[in-house]
Formats: sequence, structure tokens, C-alpha cells
Amino acid sequence: MQTLLNAARRCALGIVAGGALVATVVQAQPSTAASGATSTTSAAPAPAPLPVPAGLVTVREAAAQLPPAAFYANPAIEKASLSPSGRWLALQTAAGGGRSAVAIFDTVEWKPVGVAARFSDADIGEFHWVNDDRLVLSIEDRNRGGGDQRWWPGLWSVKRDGSDLRLLVDPSASLITTVRRIGREPLPFQHELLHVPGNGGQEVIVGEFKVNGAYEVVDIIAKRLNIETGRAQTLASGAPDNVRHWLFDAAGEPRLVATQKQGRGVYHWRDMTTGRWRVLAEFDALNPPYLPRWVGAEGSLYVSVASGADGTRVLKTLDLATGQPQADALVSTPGFDFAGHALAETSGGRTLGIRTVTDAETTVWFDERLKALQAEADKRWPGLINRLNCRRCDSPDMAALMVSFSDREPGQYWVYRGATREWRALGERRPGISARLMGMTDLERVQARDGLPLPVWITRPAGAAKGPLPTVVLVHGGPWVRGRQWAWSDDAQFLASRGYLVIEPEFRGSTGYGSRLHRAGFRQWGRAMQDDLVDVQAWAVQKGLTDPARVCIAGASYGGYAALMGLARDASLYRCGVAWVAVTDPRLLFQWSFVSDVGTETRLHTLPELLGDPVADKAMLESVTPVLLADRIRAPLFMAFGADDRRVPLVHGQRMREALLATGRPPEEWVVYTGEGHGWFKLETRLDFARRLEAFLARHLAPPR
Repeated sequence: MQTLLNAARRCALGIVAGGALVATVVQAQPSTAASGATSTTSAAPAPAPLPVPAGLVTVREAAAQLPPAAFYANPAIEKASLSPSGRWLALQTAAGGGRSAVAIFDTVEWKPVGVAARFSDADIGEFHWVNDDRLVLSIEDRNRGGGDQRWWPGLWSVKRDGSDLRLLVDPSASLITTVRRIGREPLPFQHELLHVPGNGGQEVIVGEFKVNGAYEVVDIIAKRLNIETGRAQTLASGAPDNVRHWLFDAAGEPRLVATQKQGRGVYHWRDMTTGRWRVLAEFDALNPPYLPRWVGAEGSLYVSVASGADGTRVLKTLDLATGQPQADALVSTPGFDFAGHALAETSGGRTLGIRTVTDAETTVWFDERLKALQAEADKRWPGLINRLNCRRCDSPDMAALMVSFSDREPGQYWVYRGATREWRALGERRPGISARLMGMTDLERVQARDGLPLPVWITRPAGAAKGPLPTVVLVHGGPWVRGRQWAWSDDAQFLASRGYLVIEPEFRGSTGYGSRLHRAGFRQWGRAMQDDLVDVQAWAVQKGLTDPARVCIAGASYGGYAALMGLARDASLYRCGVAWVAVTDPRLLFQWSFVSDVGTETRLHTLPELLGDPVADKAMLESVTPVLLADRIRAPLFMAFGADDRRVPLVHGQRMREALLATGRPPEEWVVYTGEGHGWFKLETRLDFARRLEAFLARHLAPPR
């Protein structure tokens, strides 16, 4: 595949007779500005110079001097969002090293106006504008590990000037703050935000999560919640039981629910005339006929449907009378499943465009003005994905927020105002990162031994000399997810900055590239899924990218499992291995435990098909269980676990360590992080793990300086 050359992805749009929108997303060079488009640009703030020692310093040496915090600290701007009018900008930031807060910026006067929300003993989890005067927000505690959070996320309403903070959903903890309680008591803690209508009103939609005796979610009850009064009204009247997902239209009306029980899924559609629910489709939970995406302003249901030999998903509308997808695809992304959403006017009116992801994110604009603005942005900032979100999109004083990013650039924020046609720089996500020091990421397609094409991400260190490099094969978790897309990655760039080629295979079982690749991974843990990693590595060696004598396999969760299996099954290929929060005994996933969050539906009806039946496939599962293969592992191993992990409980790590100790070859590095769950939540943990990882790899791969 032709190298991406750090170029942004764009798409070609065709309009067919009858007004149907048909888009085929392709890779292309950055587009040029539309004729007649003019604007002025405020100078972007110059990044701080990189401190380097005196004398000649190469790009590669400079990258290696970046500390782990440059990659893993919380971004300077975590999230930015324009209010419905476009005048006010909310920024989530922890500037100064304190608690995460939401600050408000006036984009007309171009000045900060204050802090909307900050807690003394909690961080902002997420926030959303409800109307131009008020926001809603939830909380988390970044001073504690992911497995040691003291509360549910809760929900608050606050005015943009920071006044009138109201508790809407109790987080089940006492906060050191003054929260105004007006009239009604807050909803109990087991409620979470589901949807924010785009009509600028005073209501949001929350879901009450119903659990059984094993504390497994068995139903979600949708409720409309007034953010001024705290009054809640159920939206579940007449709806079926066992709801796992709600889909709402632009006005916030419930239109579709997906239910699941005993391995069977059902889609139910709500008729707006009668208010009644009817069944659209019934199916095996692992074999849905289509995936609901969104409800259009005209009331149509948009779905994605597997198509072609590779089973890649395309976007269609559903014939609500027959329950079948329409024949013609609206959007096709060859080689990739359609994954995206519609971009509509703030009021929930007409569709302005569709945003989707192929190898990278791309936007198809139907609105001519926004199409021209996108072309202008792409001309000014070539080689970047320039993501635009507008407010008052049809007005002369339209406002747009843009974040520009790439594989090497973490993100730059800009504001555009239609009244002046001016772009102004807002700030950078990670000011400590210089794009020129980052590695370049390419997507390749590698053929597995059985002919199955495997997408593979390759990140090469900046300034690296030609020739084979020490390599980290980084295996994604899941495993039934897509690993990544073309964008800046903290893990890949951190490893590349230390001189390693980083290979991230989208092995069989991965999603996002069609059902053929996904379903080829069923019951293939430690077997064909592991073969894919071997085949990709062999390809990299044959291409002269990888030094075969200096390869380490690494990953978290399923990726950690694959690292352990690689060391046990293909020992000659790897100098070392790193496995964190790793599954070490797949058989444990089928056993109920109060410390595990693997639910009954998954254990009884999903895992037997995806992983193997614990009874019928007992011998097969034992043959791919790392804890039973400890005597085959001889390479140096680094293992790390969260003490409070409920997805892969600590017993996985403890049993693997005991098995390795029995062979006389314990893990070279072993760490358990108190309070952490399935991944590293605290900054302290992320930095400690990165330092240990860096030192471990340096001992065994020793990249040349």
C-alpha cells in the first residue's frame, strides 16, 4: 500500500437521481479551497522550544528525551464544545495540575469569562451543553484508581457563569461542595445520562439501570429529566423489558430499543402516531440482521448492513413497513465497516453531512457552505484531519470549532466565525509534543497464511535509519474490537520515541473491517488468531522493517493473553514479553464470581460461541491456556495487574505468577497497582508503568543510539 505520507483522508461524494445521497469514501490527497473563499488567520502560538543538550541533536535523540508525562499526562485541553448559539465555548482542562474543571470562553470578545464547574474532591468526567445558558456534567476521581472510584458518575446542572449548581442524580457520596437542592430530591445514583436533545430546551434523558441479585444490568429505563426543576418523567411506558440500548430522534423522543435475553436480541420500533412499540427483527445476539445507527429528522431509521464478500458494513435506510434494509447503500467505505454518524443542525433539522472512519476520520458535507469551509481548512492545514463542528450553520454569523490532528499531531483547536471569516487559534491538546519528533503511522494489508487479508498499523520512529529495527508487536485488547485508526496514539508514539518499530495487527476477530475478518476469529484464541501475529511479524522481517533477533510481544487484556501465548507457543520469535491486566486462564471467564463483571448473558450465550464451549471444547481451551503452558515460557517477562480489576480479576495474574515460580522462571518484573482496575486510571500509575516498560525493553531490545 502506498505510504500515507501524513496526508489527510477525504472522500468523493455523488448525488444520484431522486435526491438520494450516495457517498463512497476513498483515500485522496488534501482538497483545495473552494473558489471565492476568503478569510484571515490569527497566528498560532509557537510551541515551546524543546530543551536539548548543547551540540548537534538528531530528531530521534530529541524524541527520546521526551518524558513519559508528555505522552501520558492528561491533555491540556481534554474536550472543547460550542454552545448552541456558538458564542460560548466550554473547555475541560486540569491546567495547573489541579482537579479537572470546565472553563468558559467568550469567542466573540475572545477572552475567558470564568469557571462553570470545579469540585474540591472530584474531577469532571464529561459535560454537555443543554442550552446556551446551562450545562450538565458528571464526575470521577482521578486521585483514585479505576477500580477504586467512590461513586457513580452522578449528574449536575450549572449555569455557564458557575452559579446555580444543582444536583440532579446523586453520585452516592458526600462532596465537599455546596450544591443547591431545589424542590425535588435528586434521582438515585443508578441513573446515567443517555441523550441530550439538540433543541436547546431544559431537558435531558437519563437511564435508570436495573440490576439483578448478581449486580448485572438487566434493564435500562429511560426518563426525561428537567435540569431546572429535577422533575423526571418515564419514557418507558409500554416499552418492552430487558432493554440494553435506546435510540432517540432529534427531539429526544424514543424511537427504537434493543432488548436481549438468553442470547436472543430483538429490535422494537415506536410508532409516533400511536405511541406503540412493535417488533422489527428478532435474531441471535451474535447475528443481528443490521445495526441501528440513528433516526433522521424525517423519521427514517438508518442502519448499517454487511455487504459483499468481505461483509463490510454499508449505510442504508430501513423500510419500516417490511423491516428490511433498502436495496441501495447511501454510504460505502470499501475495505472498512461504516462507522459514523450524521451531522445535523443544532435544532435537529436537516442533515448537513456524515462523519465516518475508514483508515482515518473523514467528513462528507452535503451543505455547500460547509463543504467550501472544509476545503479552505484543508488547504490551510494540509496533512491534518480537520474536524469541523458548527453552530448556527445556516447563519451569516455561523461559528465553528475545529480540531486538527494526525498520526503525528495530537491536536490543535481553532475557532472560525462566519461574520469575520477569521480563524483564531485556541490552543493545543499536548503542548509538550512536537509533531516533527513523532513517528509516522501507515496502514498496510498483509496476507495471512490462509489468504485472509490482515490490516496492520506500522509506526516507524522519526529520524530512524533505514534497515531493520528492534520491534514491539503491540496486540490490542478486546479482542472483538477495532484496534485503532490513523491518529496520534500515546502508546505507539511513546514506544517509537524510544527507538522501536511498533506493529499493531488487526488480527482475525477484530471488528471494523468486515464480518469475514471478524467471524474468522471465532473459537481461535491461541490458534489462528496467534498465527496472524506470527504471519505479520514474518512479513515485517521479509520487508526489512524488523530485526528478527530483537522483537518483544506486548499487550493488555486479550493483548496480554496473546503475549503470553506467543512466548509459550512461538518462543523462538520473541526476545521478551509484556502482559498487563492479561487473561491467563480463559476458563475462568466462564465462572461466576462476585469480583468479576462478566455477566450471565456473556458467560452463557456469547463466550461459548466466541471463545469455545467450556464443556464440549474443554481440551481445546486447555491447549490455549497460558497458565497451563508456563513451563514453555523462557523469555524475560514483565507482568502488571490492577488489584481491583473486575474484568480480569487479579487471580489471573496470581495463578500465572505461581505457575512460573514453579518452573523456576518467575516474571522478571511483577507489579500490582493498588486501587486500579482494568487499565491504568491514575496518572501516577500510567507514569510508573511507562518508566518500568521503558527500562524493561531497553534491557532486552537495546536499540542502537
